Amino acid sequence: MTSTPDTAPKASTAPRAPLWRDRRFLRFWAGQTVSQFGDRITELALPLIAVAALNASAGQVAWLTALIWAPNLLAIVLGAWVDQRVHKRRLLILADLMRAGVLLTLPAAYLLDAVTLGQLYAVAVLTGLAGVMFNTAYPPFFAHLVQPSSYVDANSKLSAGRSASFVGGPALGGALVQAFSAPLALIADALSFLASAALIGTVRVDEPVQGNLGPTADSLLHRARDGLAFVVRHPILRASLGCATTVNFFTFLTGTGLIVLFADRVLELSAGTIGLAFGVGSIGALLGAVTAPRISLRIGVGRSIAVGAVLFPAPIAIIAAAGGPPWAAAGTLAGAEFLVGFGVMLFDVNLNSLQTAVTPDGMRSRVAGAYSTVNYGIRPLGAVVGGVLATFFGLRATLVTAAVGGALSVLWLLNSPIPRIRSLDPGEQLTLHGSAERAGRS
Repeated sequence: MTSTPDTAPKASTAPRAPLWRDRRFLRFWAGQTVSQFGDRITELALPLIAVAALNASAGQVAWLTALIWAPNLLAIVLGAWVDQRVHKRRLLILADLMRAGVLLTLPAAYLLDAVTLGQLYAVAVLTGLAGVMFNTAYPPFFAHLVQPSSYVDANSKLSAGRSASFVGGPALGGALVQAFSAPLALIADALSFLASAALIGTVRVDEPVQGNLGPTADSLLHRARDGLAFVVRHPILRASLGCATTVNFFTFLTGTGLIVLFADRVLELSAGTIGLAFGVGSIGALLGAVTAPRISLRIGVGRSIAVGAVLFPAPIAIIAAAGGPPWAAAGTLAGAEFLVGFGVMLFDVNLNSLQTAVTPDGMRSRVAGAYSTVNYGIRPLGAVVGGVLATFFGLRATLVTAAVGGALSVLWLLNSPIPRIRSLDPGEQLTLHGSAERAGRS
């Protein structure tokens, strides 16, 4: 393999306006935030259609959830295909339009009294595939929309919009389902994708044609393999992928499902109290997203990632220790969820920014695809293992295992360059570029 091109877009020497005054970024941010609120509606409405309208069994609902995640297993190949496309913005728009069109088939079928479980499964797979295409086209587009020195700030704002959707989105989705039925509520999510497509369509960025890292006649599978090999050889990407995959495996031992089960059956909390605790957790995520840039300025980007890698899973052990009267148990659950949400955002905002900074333009979609395949592919496995552990060893033991195992993910970072990275400003780019160039040689 030949040496890589520059790791990140060249930073302009001209001063740039703050992101809140950058109209291009604001339009992109608005589109993503609206779309995230729509996603919260679908996350509620889709399983409700299966349960309420089609009387689906627990196994059938589980398959629906699995099919939503399944397309990520193809992300490594789809990312290789996306990297060969010149106009990533067009792919983002196409992905939004595809998701809107697929979702609209459900209210249409509902009005014709023709909704089937097979259609729900097809919608889950197709929207998942479109989502993977969006997520693999997103990194190169984002890298040229925002200056490298603003990556953390931009990811903070985008993550804040996502966190806000978790605070208000479920309530909005519940109100729409209550007022119009679950299938018709999906129209709101379809409209959110149309709004996102329209806003992205107005955002112009330079999308330079990048040279391949290998022969131009490489097959799709060969390019996908090169993307994964690049991640494995790159000291920063390898460590970050190992850390993220480990923390995701262990946190998915419990996921939301087993925590809800623990709160209901062991702590004997009401559904409303459990929902309130998760709402407090969403506030923690929002606060984490907003404050992540300030924390990274104070302690450094790399150390922020390491702190987030521990703070994300460790509070699950606090949940395992919850007990006593309902108010104490509820307070413990809410406090732990707040810390989990804060840790997630501290980890994600800084890690996503660092990955953008160290990934070459010609590899961005392939790297994103490799990440999705490994990082998201491990989640269903974690959920299955968590179910086995809870069955044989109990819920408290499973929660403690998730917390300890997840916190140990930080070991991936300690022997890597990541903790020593202070910022993503142009002055530090030489260090980041050097890591990429060494990874790109074979």
